[in-house]
Amino acid sequence: MPEPRTVATHCPYCALQCGTRLTRERAGVTVTPTDFPVNRGGLCQKGWTAASLLDTSDRLRHPMVRRDGKLVATDWDTALETVASGLQRLRTEHGADAVGVFGGGGLTNEKAYLLGKFARVALGTSQIDYNGRFCMSSAAAAGTAAFGLDRGLPFPVTDLGGANVVLLAGANPAETMPPLMQHFTRPDLIVIDPRRTATAERAALHLRPAPGTDLALALGLLHIAVVDGWADDDYIRHRTAGFDATWQRAMMWWPERVERVTGVPVTAQRAAVRMLARAERAYVLTGRGAEQHSKGTDTVAGFINLALALGRPGRDGSGYGCLTGQGNGQGGREHGQKADQLPGYRSITDESARDHVSEVWGVLPGTLPGPGRSAYELLDSLGTPDGPRALLVFGSNPAVSAPHAGHITARLSSLDLLVVADFVPSETARMADVVLPVTQWAEEDGTMTSLEGRVLRRRRLQDPPGHARSDLEVLHGLARRLGEPGHRYPTAPREVFDELRRASAGGKADYSGISYERLDTGAALHWPCPAAGPGGDEHPGTPRLFLDGFAHQDGKARFAEVDYRDPAEDVCAEFPLRATTGRVLAQYQSGAQTRRVHDLNAAAWEVFVEIHPDTAERAGLAEGELAVVTSQRGSTVARVRLAETMRTDTVFLPFHFPGDGRANLLTNPELDPRSRMPEFKVAAVRIAPHAPRATAGTSTAEEVLA
Repeated sequence: MPEPRTVATHCPYCALQCGTRLTRERAGVTVTPTDFPVNRGGLCQKGWTAASLLDTSDRLRHPMVRRDGKLVATDWDTALETVASGLQRLRTEHGADAVGVFGGGGLTNEKAYLLGKFARVALGTSQIDYNGRFCMSSAAAAGTAAFGLDRGLPFPVTDLGGANVVLLAGANPAETMPPLMQHFTRPDLIVIDPRRTATAERAALHLRPAPGTDLALALGLLHIAVVDGWADDDYIRHRTAGFDATWQRAMMWWPERVERVTGVPVTAQRAAVRMLARAERAYVLTGRGAEQHSKGTDTVAGFINLALALGRPGRDGSGYGCLTGQGNGQGGREHGQKADQLPGYRSITDESARDHVSEVWGVLPGTLPGPGRSAYELLDSLGTPDGPRALLVFGSNPAVSAPHAGHITARLSSLDLLVVADFVPSETARMADVVLPVTQWAEEDGTMTSLEGRVLRRRRLQDPPGHARSDLEVLHGLARRLGEPGHRYPTAPREVFDELRRASAGGKADYSGISYERLDTGAALHWPCPAAGPGGDEHPGTPRLFLDGFAHQDGKARFAEVDYRDPAEDVCAEFPLRATTGRVLAQYQSGAQTRRVHDLNAAAWEVFVEIHPDTAERAGLAEGELAVVTSQRGSTVARVRLAETMRTDTVFLPFHFPGDGRANLLTNPELDPRSRMPEFKVAAVRIAPHAPRATAGTSTAEEVLA
């Protein structure tokens, strides 16, 4: 038995990336928090139990291929040859775009970078995107338009603790990022959420708009700020552009009109603006509740407009930010997983960007494909005449996490070849033709980028079980079998990161001045961090952006000319309620990881539908009964949970659960025209008592929820 060993690393879950220490002992791996700035010695229950997943009983240990309809264990050579030969055949018969790649926001920077390179060079396909498109793409689009640069938080998390007021629009960090709440002990919170969440319980002011009406509220708050004299005219004049066109829209959203559309009282609207404007230090933060709409980009832009009118962004102690969700949701989109981007946050259509990256990769610029389909569009096209016939999935579970999940499952089933690299048999992996077992967080080195743009070291504690390999080794093995030179796809994370540094140099997300050596000394390095600072010294990184000007050529932030529009579908006689989705404290994302941790699953083991008692009574439902929730796209079976704090026109379902309990069987795939974000947060539904099925070959709802 090896001697106990300890490494300093970070939690494998959300984008806070709380500091942890892992210790390997005879009884297994233990997790203890460190005094890292974002968590200050604290962890949520997911972080405390993270080591339980390392030895879960159904951990994938051997490659598997499907034979006679069943997945059977095989060796790596057979598995990789099966994949490579299938890909070669489909590319030969149907072209390079017959193969698609779907990545994940939990992959390290090194894996995300090499996956994007593999897709565009080894496969030559444009068809690559990732599940981060479902996370904060709307905030990325709005932030880039407003500031010229998108970083979740353009300031350190610790700055929030010095605020007087923080507005949280569509965010519930008390359940999704519990350690963040210690930074909100001083500020008064304004929470915008249709539900009385755990975060709203701690708010000084809770605004409860109807789902899908957040943009109307943002326009109304801007209206009040201007008309009531709270706007910072000097800031608007000298540090922004485009205010007049924006005001022409907002001036039509007087408080009484906003109340009619959103349900938020005029007095509460005025109180929110007054609190933000009077505060010496104030922040406006958005989350998935503002973003996951077919108008999510405009909604986030509406809240950025409010922050700009009050003179907050680009000032020390105040600003706008987005609470990134996935562990590497920031870095994962910066280095090439996204359909329209190359490493360094470069546009794939920019000729100079293509020239720079192709030189680093050792290929001709003209050989790089152009932009491909966004995440939902990619999944929706699978198996169709002009869509991919093969899909490689790394670090994602779209069978549960994608909107209109029943349809996406059918599209996955239609593929000629589905390959999934994962460390547990997720619902998507169970559908695959080939399953490749890969390492997880405590078994690999690499880097992650937190929501504040800080690059962090992930450190390896132990070997993976069985025959699991790193994603880098998988990509190397496939690339060689596809005729690529092996040196183009390194397997050592440090070597990959050094190449990433060169590829990102000069880009918006410049990592060229960041190295493993600097990170291992404990340096706090936020991008952009060029290779050299003023005078040729090492660049210190950029923890606070925009203090000296925004990233547009003239240094000014841009107001966005936005106006309200209704959700993609509205309630009607057949579907009289609005369903909204979200997370619960004990589970994470699609639940593929957390549902395998006993303590977490014991705390939240089944899907539920939260509903007001009056609404439940009208539907003939009681606490603890099973209900069927139905939209135009499908039905979900869920346990009734009564909540007097719910709006009577709204029901809520968490999206972590599989099978008939998938909340995303209901959700609307209508896309934001700019970010391509689906409308997860509002769907027209009806609800009724559930009658368990007894048909042979199908599961009853009780079995599904057991």
